[in-house]
Amino acid sequence: MNVLPPSIAELSDDDLLDLYTAGAAVPWLRVNFVATLDGSASAAGVSGSLGGPDDLRVFDLLRRVADVVLVAAGTVRDEGYGPMVLHDADVTWRRAHGMPDHPVFAIVSRSVSLDPASRVFTEAPVRPVVLTSAAAAASDAGVALASVADVVPCSTGADPDSVDVAGVRGALVGRGLGRIHCEGGPSFLGALIAADLVDELTLTIDPTLEGGAGPRIARGSSPELRRMRPAHVLRGAGDVLLTRYVRASGSRPGRGGIG
Repeated sequence: MNVLPPSIAELSDDDLLDLYTAGAAVPWLRVNFVATLDGSASAAGVSGSLGGPDDLRVFDLLRRVADVVLVAAGTVRDEGYGPMVLHDADVTWRRAHGMPDHPVFAIVSRSVSLDPASRVFTEAPVRPVVLTSAAAAASDAGVALASVADVVPCSTGADPDSVDVAGVRGALVGRGLGRIHCEGGPSFLGALIAADLVDELTLTIDPTLEGGAGPRIARGSSPELRRMRPAHVLRGAGDVLLTRYVRASGSRPGRGGIG
Protein backbone atom coordinates (compact mmCIF):
# COMPACT_ATOMS: atom_id res chain seq x y z
CA MET A 1 0.00 0.00 0.00
CA ASN A 2 1.40 3.39 -1.04
CA VAL A 3 0.78 5.97 1.67
CA LEU A 4 2.96 8.71 0.17
CA PRO A 5 1.29 11.92 -1.07
CA PRO A 6 1.01 12.54 -4.83
CA SER A 7 4.04 13.77 -6.73
CA ILE A 8 4.16 17.41 -7.79
CA ALA A 9 5.81 16.24 -11.01
CA GLU A 10 2.43 14.92 -12.16
CA LEU A 11 0.82 18.37 -11.92
CA SER A 12 0.92 21.26 -14.38
CA ASP A 13 1.39 24.85 -13.25
CA ASP A 14 -2.35 25.42 -13.74
CA ASP A 15 -3.10 22.39 -11.57
CA LEU A 16 -0.87 23.78 -8.84
CA LEU A 17 -2.41 27.24 -9.05
CA ASP A 18 -5.85 25.68 -8.64
CA LEU A 19 -4.64 23.85 -5.53
CA TYR A 20 -2.91 26.84 -3.98
CA THR A 21 -5.72 29.31 -4.58
CA ALA A 22 -8.66 27.06 -3.65
CA GLY A 23 -10.78 28.73 -1.00
CA ALA A 24 -8.64 31.87 -0.80
CA ALA A 25 -10.78 34.95 -0.33
CA VAL A 26 -9.69 38.56 -0.83
CA PRO A 27 -8.16 39.95 1.30
CA TRP A 28 -5.97 36.98 2.16
CA LEU A 29 -2.59 36.82 3.88
CA ARG A 30 -0.44 33.84 2.90
CA VAL A 31 2.91 33.08 4.55
CA ASN A 32 5.51 30.94 2.79
CA PHE A 33 8.38 29.19 4.60
CA VAL A 34 10.70 26.22 4.37
CA ALA A 35 12.00 24.20 7.34
CA THR A 36 14.07 21.11 8.08
CA LEU A 37 12.62 18.04 9.77
CA ASP A 38 13.95 19.25 13.12
CA GLY A 39 12.34 22.66 12.72
CA SER A 40 15.15 24.89 11.48
CA ALA A 41 14.17 27.67 9.09
CA SER A 42 17.71 27.95 7.75
CA ALA A 43 20.91 26.07 7.04
CA ALA A 44 24.23 27.90 7.33
CA GLY A 45 22.25 31.03 8.15
CA VAL A 46 19.98 31.21 5.10
CA SER A 47 16.95 29.35 3.80
CA GLY A 48 18.02 29.26 0.14
CA SER A 49 19.78 25.89 0.42
CA LEU A 50 16.59 24.18 1.61
CA GLY A 51 13.63 22.96 -0.42
CA GLY A 52 15.06 22.23 -3.85
CA PRO A 53 13.61 22.86 -7.34
CA ASP A 54 9.99 22.05 -6.54
CA ASP A 55 9.97 24.46 -3.62
CA LEU A 56 11.28 27.13 -6.00
CA ARG A 57 8.58 26.22 -8.52
CA VAL A 58 5.84 26.73 -5.95
CA PHE A 59 7.58 29.87 -4.64
CA ASP A 60 7.47 31.43 -8.12
CA LEU A 61 3.83 30.43 -8.66
CA LEU A 62 2.79 31.98 -5.35
CA ARG A 63 4.43 35.24 -6.36
CA ARG A 64 2.67 34.97 -9.73
CA VAL A 65 -0.77 35.27 -8.16
CA ALA A 66 0.11 37.85 -5.50
CA ASP A 67 -0.79 41.53 -5.51
CA VAL A 68 2.05 42.24 -3.10
CA VAL A 69 5.08 40.38 -1.73
CA LEU A 70 5.59 41.32 1.91
CA VAL A 71 8.96 40.79 3.62
CA ALA A 72 10.58 42.08 6.81
CA ALA A 73 13.72 44.15 6.27
CA GLY A 74 15.99 41.70 8.09
CA THR A 75 15.02 38.92 5.71
CA VAL A 76 15.57 41.20 2.72
CA ARG A 77 19.13 41.79 3.92
CA ASP A 78 19.90 38.23 5.10
CA GLU A 79 18.57 36.51 1.97
CA GLY A 80 20.05 39.03 -0.46
CA TYR A 81 16.82 40.16 -2.09
CA GLY A 82 16.99 42.09 -5.34
CA PRO A 83 14.19 43.95 -7.15
CA MET A 84 10.81 42.19 -7.33
CA VAL A 85 10.95 41.10 -10.98
CA LEU A 86 9.02 38.02 -12.12
CA HIS A 87 9.93 35.59 -14.89
CA ASP A 88 8.54 36.19 -18.39
CA ALA A 89 6.08 33.29 -18.09
CA ASP A 90 4.67 34.77 -14.90
CA VAL A 91 4.32 38.20 -16.50
CA THR A 92 2.48 36.65 -19.45
CA TRP A 93 0.11 34.84 -17.11
CA ARG A 94 -0.58 38.00 -15.10
CA ARG A 95 -1.33 40.02 -18.23
CA ALA A 96 -3.74 37.34 -19.40
CA HIS A 97 -5.53 37.56 -16.05
CA GLY A 98 -5.76 41.36 -15.99
CA MET A 99 -3.04 41.86 -13.38
CA PRO A 100 -0.04 44.25 -13.42
CA ASP A 101 3.17 42.70 -14.74
CA HIS A 102 4.78 42.47 -11.30
CA PRO A 103 3.55 42.45 -7.71
CA VAL A 104 4.39 45.35 -5.42
CA PHE A 105 7.35 44.72 -3.12
CA ALA A 106 6.43 45.74 0.44
CA ILE A 107 9.12 45.85 3.14
CA VAL A 108 8.43 46.11 6.86
CA SER A 109 11.11 48.08 8.70
CA ARG A 110 10.57 49.67 12.10
CA SER A 111 13.67 51.85 11.76
CA VAL A 112 13.83 52.29 7.94
CA SER A 113 17.41 51.01 8.01
CA LEU A 114 17.33 50.52 4.25
CA ASP A 115 19.63 51.91 1.58
CA PRO A 116 17.80 54.03 -1.01
CA ALA A 117 20.58 53.15 -3.47
CA SER A 118 19.88 49.41 -3.18
CA ARG A 119 18.81 47.56 -6.33
CA VAL A 120 15.61 46.68 -4.45
CA PHE A 121 14.59 50.28 -5.08
CA THR A 122 16.64 51.54 -8.03
CA GLU A 123 15.73 48.61 -10.31
CA ALA A 124 12.19 48.00 -9.10
CA PRO A 125 9.64 47.66 -11.92
CA VAL A 126 6.96 48.88 -9.51
CA ARG A 127 7.54 51.50 -6.82
CA PRO A 128 8.08 49.58 -3.56
CA VAL A 129 6.27 50.26 -0.32
CA VAL A 130 8.03 50.55 3.04
CA LEU A 131 5.80 50.01 6.06
CA THR A 132 7.34 51.51 9.16
CA SER A 133 6.76 53.33 12.42
CA ALA A 134 5.38 56.86 12.49
CA ALA A 135 8.59 58.10 14.11
CA ALA A 136 10.81 56.50 11.45
CA ALA A 137 8.63 57.75 8.59
CA ALA A 138 9.15 61.32 9.80
CA SER A 139 12.91 60.91 10.32
CA ASP A 140 15.62 62.03 7.91
CA ALA A 141 16.10 58.40 6.83
CA GLY A 142 12.38 58.05 6.17
CA VAL A 143 12.29 61.23 4.12
CA ALA A 144 15.31 60.06 2.09
CA LEU A 145 13.69 56.69 1.45
CA ALA A 146 10.51 58.41 0.25
CA SER A 147 12.39 59.42 -2.89
CA VAL A 148 12.43 55.78 -4.06
CA ALA A 149 9.50 54.17 -2.22
CA ASP A 150 6.13 54.93 -0.68
CA VAL A 151 6.87 55.19 3.05
CA VAL A 152 3.75 54.34 5.05
CA PRO A 153 3.52 54.81 8.85
CA CYS A 154 1.80 51.87 10.56
CA SER A 155 1.99 52.73 14.26
CA THR A 156 -0.77 52.79 16.80
CA GLY A 157 -1.45 56.19 18.33
CA ALA A 158 -0.04 55.00 21.65
CA ASP A 159 3.42 54.04 20.37
CA PRO A 160 4.87 55.99 17.41
CA ASP A 161 8.07 53.90 17.55
CA SER A 162 6.44 50.53 16.84
CA VAL A 163 4.85 48.91 13.78
CA ASP A 164 1.33 47.53 14.19
CA VAL A 165 1.02 44.43 12.02
CA ALA A 166 -2.73 44.82 11.66
CA GLY A 167 -1.97 48.31 10.39
CA VAL A 168 0.46 46.81 7.88
CA ARG A 169 -2.22 44.48 6.55
CA GLY A 170 -4.79 47.28 6.53
CA ALA A 171 -2.47 49.64 4.67
CA LEU A 172 -1.89 47.09 1.90
CA VAL A 173 -5.56 46.17 1.59
CA GLY A 174 -6.40 49.87 1.49
CA ARG A 175 -4.15 50.20 -1.56
CA GLY A 176 -6.05 47.42 -3.33
CA LEU A 177 -3.33 44.85 -2.56
CA GLY A 178 -5.53 42.20 -0.99
CA ARG A 179 -3.65 39.07 -2.09
CA ILE A 180 -0.71 39.33 0.29
CA HIS A 181 2.18 36.89 -0.03
CA CYS A 182 4.54 37.06 2.95
CA GLU A 183 8.03 35.55 2.86
CA GLY A 184 9.22 36.20 6.41
CA GLY A 185 11.08 36.48 8.58
CA PRO A 186 10.51 34.59 11.87
CA SER A 187 9.94 37.62 14.12
CA PHE A 188 7.45 39.10 11.68
CA LEU A 189 5.61 35.78 11.36
CA GLY A 190 5.50 35.58 15.16
CA ALA A 191 3.81 38.98 15.29
CA LEU A 192 1.33 37.98 12.58
CA ILE A 193 0.47 34.79 14.51
CA ALA A 194 0.00 36.72 17.76
CA ALA A 195 -2.39 39.09 15.98
CA ASP A 196 -4.24 36.19 14.30
CA LEU A 197 -3.59 37.57 10.83
CA VAL A 198 -2.35 34.42 9.07
CA ASP A 199 -4.94 33.03 6.67
CA GLU A 200 -2.59 30.46 5.13
CA LEU A 201 0.80 28.86 5.68
CA THR A 202 2.55 27.15 2.78
CA LEU A 203 5.36 25.19 4.37
CA THR A 204 7.95 23.11 2.54
CA ILE A 205 9.49 20.43 4.76
CA ASP A 206 13.03 19.58 3.72
CA PRO A 207 13.91 15.98 4.73
CA THR A 208 17.11 16.96 6.53
CA LEU A 209 18.22 17.35 10.13
CA GLU A 210 19.97 20.65 10.70
CA GLY A 211 20.99 19.90 14.27
CA GLY A 212 22.41 23.38 14.84
CA ALA A 213 21.20 26.69 16.12
CA GLY A 214 18.93 27.62 13.23
CA PRO A 215 15.77 29.59 14.06
CA ARG A 216 12.21 28.31 13.96
CA ILE A 217 9.99 29.72 11.22
CA ALA A 218 8.27 31.88 13.87
CA ARG A 219 9.68 33.67 16.88
CA GLY A 220 7.70 35.41 19.62
CA SER A 221 4.69 34.61 21.77
CA SER A 222 1.00 34.24 21.01
CA PRO A 223 -1.90 34.45 23.50
CA GLU A 224 -3.33 31.19 22.18
CA LEU A 225 -2.89 28.44 19.62
CA ARG A 226 -3.98 29.35 16.09
CA ARG A 227 -5.68 26.29 14.65
CA MET A 228 -5.01 25.54 10.95
CA ARG A 229 -6.31 22.75 8.73
CA PRO A 230 -4.43 20.93 5.96
CA ALA A 231 -5.49 21.81 2.42
CA HIS A 232 -3.01 19.55 0.63
CA VAL A 233 0.34 17.76 0.85
CA LEU A 234 2.51 17.08 -2.22
CA ARG A 235 5.81 15.25 -2.62
CA GLY A 236 8.63 16.90 -4.52
CA ALA A 237 12.06 15.92 -5.80
CA GLY A 238 14.39 14.76 -3.07
CA ASP A 239 11.36 13.74 -0.98
CA VAL A 240 10.53 17.27 0.15
CA LEU A 241 6.93 17.72 1.28
CA LEU A 242 5.04 20.75 0.04
CA THR A 243 2.18 21.50 2.41
CA ARG A 244 -0.61 24.06 2.48
CA TYR A 245 -2.55 24.91 5.63
CA VAL A 246 -5.41 27.38 5.90
CA ARG A 247 -7.09 28.84 8.97
CA ALA A 248 -9.56 26.41 10.48
CA SER A 249 -12.05 28.94 11.76
CA GLY A 250 -13.69 32.11 10.56
CA SER A 251 -12.01 34.20 13.22
CA ARG A 252 -11.44 37.80 12.32
CA PRO A 253 -7.93 39.27 12.03
CA GLY A 254 -6.76 40.90 15.25
CA ARG A 255 -4.21 43.52 16.22
CA GLY A 256 -0.59 43.27 17.21
CA GLY A 257 2.75 44.96 16.85
CA ILE A 258 6.44 44.51 16.35
CA GLY A 259 8.72 46.71 18.39
